[in-house]
Amino acid sequence: MTEYKHSVSLDIEKCKGCTNCLKRCPTEAIRIRNGHAVINSSRCIDCGECIRICPYKAKKAISDKLDAIKDFKWKIALPAPSLYGQFDSLDEIDYVLQGLLDLGFDDVFEVARAAELVSGYTRRYINRPNSIKPVISSACPVIVRLISLRFPYLCDNVMPLQPPMEIAAMLAKKQALEKNPDLCESDIATCFISPCPAKVSYVKNDATDKKSYVDCVVSMSDIYFSLLGVMKKAKPLLPLSRSGMIGIGWASTGGESSAIFNDKYLAADGIENVMKVLDQIDNGTFPDLEFIELNACNGGCVGGTMAVENPYIAKARLQTLKRYLPVSQNWNRKTAGEDDFYIPDDYIIQSELEYKPVSQLANDTNEAIKKMADIQAVREQLPDLDCGSCGAPTCQAFAYDVVKGEASEDECIVKMRMRIKELLKSDYAKPEKESAENDSK
Repeated sequence: MTEYKHSVSLDIEKCKGCTNCLKRCPTEAIRIRNGHAVINSSRCIDCGECIRICPYKAKKAISDKLDAIKDFKWKIALPAPSLYGQFDSLDEIDYVLQGLLDLGFDDVFEVARAAELVSGYTRRYINRPNSIKPVISSACPVIVRLISLRFPYLCDNVMPLQPPMEIAAMLAKKQALEKNPDLCESDIATCFISPCPAKVSYVKNDATDKKSYVDCVVSMSDIYFSLLGVMKKAKPLLPLSRSGMIGIGWASTGGESSAIFNDKYLAADGIENVMKVLDQIDNGTFPDLEFIELNACNGGCVGGTMAVENPYIAKARLQTLKRYLPVSQNWNRKTAGEDDFYIPDDYIIQSELEYKPVSQLANDTNEAIKKMADIQAVREQLPDLDCGSCGAPTCQAFAYDVVKGEASEDECIVKMRMRIKELLKSDYAKPEKESAENDSK
């Protein structure tokens, strides 16, 4: 199995071994070992929660630098719609797009344009008689990976449509080749401006079993400060933007859902809330809904750890920005096809989402059952405090580590304290007993 390439990294020099990240990791991927955090690569979903919560800035997101595409003949910027919400008093999207051209890009293709197309095909997919309800959006890479690791029975519910950034990169390259016949595909580089590390991981790992159309992923925070220096309102603007309300709306929670024109939907954000929703769907205790939009970050993509602005302020700015835009500038039946169920093959993820268990105790069923019994036996001896002092997030996780040979029962601080008290009590009792025996003589 190919090792998953992550975009969240740990700086051991800065890590103090506190338990903040340990307790907030949704997949229990973090342990404290030898005085610092250790991230289990097979469990990590690159949600960025540890980056957000770490008081010592020991966790950070890894992304590409613009220099990565400097040698390409034609460079295309793919701005995520959440980028527009980072700027104060922005009344025209074209200021941002013009700024990207001034930074050295040859062309700009808005991801919001692709989002409008994905919304249209999402409506068609939901209406297909064979689609499994509720349909879960595949737009957030964190959610897709989380389901593949933790929720095997929901893999078929995930909508097999490419995310907007992938569609944008594909369309941008096609457009560049049409406008510039002298170019070949290897001359063109697409650069996605990302609000979160999970999208970096998506590109690194060729998440749909084929090479991504995105060649480079740069941090939104890096681009933001560069753009501030070149965005000057005195300069005449080119009419570059072709996004509508639907496309811009994808930047925040509920934007994708409202674009399906169907009231039977749910939109949730924040990784803890997402876990609760998935648990309820998995248990079958869920209302009769047709579409589920889940975003790992608070507020949606505007809350990504590589964004700059407070997510709720960014969301408010986007509300103002899209007020006078048309509903959509990219979806129409002529270009999308007249068939109500038709979706182009390029937009569909051909490979099925597979369950990849990370907590498998053994390949042999009988051995796995025995280890489960061992975990329960260790668990019953623990204090049930979930204090994290042992280096595991919960007593259950600690019992799992003990049975797997990755920890020792002696590392439970509460049990160790109880044993010390017993030893001290016996040490005090011994001289008293000897004194009493001497007196009796």
